[in-house]
Amino acid sequence: MHDKDQHVIYVGKAKSLRKRVSSYFRHTGFASPRLRSLVNSIADISVIRTETEAEALIIEARLIKKYKPFFNVELKMGERYPYVKLTSESYPRLVITRHKEQDGSVYIGPYTRVGELRNLLRLIQRYFPLRSCKMDLDQSRPQRPCIDYSLGKCLAPCADKCTSRVYRERVDDVLLLLRGQSAFLVERLRQRMEQASSRMDFEEAAQHRDAIRAIWKINRNRVSSHLEEEFDTLTWEVLNSLQTYLDLPVLPWRIDGFDVSHLGGKDTYGVVVVFEQGLRNPSLYRQFRIRTVHGVDDFRSIKETVFRRYQKVLHGKEPLPQLVLIDGGAIQLQFAQEALQELGLGDVPVISIAKREELIYMTSRSDPLALPDEDPVLKLLQRIRNEAHRFAVASHRGRAIRSFSRSSLQNIPGVGKHLSALLLSEFGSIKHIQNLSEKDLEKIDGIGPVMASRIIGYLRGDINDHTEKGEGNE
Repeated sequence: MHDKDQHVIYVGKAKSLRKRVSSYFRHTGFASPRLRSLVNSIADISVIRTETEAEALIIEARLIKKYKPFFNVELKMGERYPYVKLTSESYPRLVITRHKEQDGSVYIGPYTRVGELRNLLRLIQRYFPLRSCKMDLDQSRPQRPCIDYSLGKCLAPCADKCTSRVYRERVDDVLLLLRGQSAFLVERLRQRMEQASSRMDFEEAAQHRDAIRAIWKINRNRVSSHLEEEFDTLTWEVLNSLQTYLDLPVLPWRIDGFDVSHLGGKDTYGVVVVFEQGLRNPSLYRQFRIRTVHGVDDFRSIKETVFRRYQKVLHGKEPLPQLVLIDGGAIQLQFAQEALQELGLGDVPVISIAKREELIYMTSRSDPLALPDEDPVLKLLQRIRNEAHRFAVASHRGRAIRSFSRSSLQNIPGVGKHLSALLLSEFGSIKHIQNLSEKDLEKIDGIGPVMASRIIGYLRGDINDHTEKGEGNE
């Protein structure tokens, strides 16, 4: 909603905009002075249509952050947003609070979307429950656990039903999840699932499997913290222009970009990257190791990648894109179109963009489209194409990198699973830790000057650890 000076004064969302907007003008008066003032100030209304509720949440949050509308009251009262507090007790608890204090506890947030927080807490309660009682376990402990233990909602450290190490591992899992380090958490769960399977404990393995599925599902639906803050340069006008250039039936809110890469004709990978509202969403990226193509054959590799991608989409819960972008020329486009037609998805718009000439090939016209070098639409398509290429090249060393990431910190003498998880949850990645100073690491509990120097030296290659075994092996 805009005022007479075209300033944005309110941003809102609704499943039915017709009902929501008309409700503001259906009444002659409102009990709330704020609503009366809002309605009296409205001079114009602009509308953005989305395909899903998740997209609406993302857009609303981004627009409010960008324009800071006067009548979006909650934006100006950040102290009302809740935090998740992990207490500093020997056996920490999760507490929801709206006040951040200097009490040694770990605070995650604030959460501007209470629904997102509820989903996270439900997932934690089901798969990673911590104790909820306020009992001081350093002073006294009961002989019998409460009913939460019988219901699987607590590990019952109060009755010595679990060791401090096991409980600390659970806390680390929760911390990784709340800090958005889902990839590391999923890898920890995958290892436990494989260990449980090898012990023939299929019930435990199934629990880890279900937890992994729940994590990825919630990542798809939450307002992703990985979306880039580049809204200014990728405006809605760019997407509108893209729709006009390509004669698309709807605005391309979601664009999937495909590419393939290989090393000397071996280990060919096909990948898909996802851009939503013009911004990349790495949580939805996927890679496929090519199975049916032998040697160097980019055309059939593209076809297999597109086919497998949307075969999974048809059987899953992910939405179809409004546009598919292929890295390549007319022949790559033809093979991608064949894959979509075999799946009954021939109506999904698909284009390709060739390197060097930067020509855009479309199935709807015989001649490629050439856009000026500075056209923002071309720059968006190039950005998607380049991101797909980067991800495809990175897929070759993905297994080795993941193996290194999992084990490198724990290969350092004195760094165990707990400290490794704490470092990753705090700093995000091995690469980030490598670029820190020793003083930065010393801020973490349990790390002194000697340990900080050892970690930095190891990660930068100044210290060789000859105890490492099985490097590069899965």
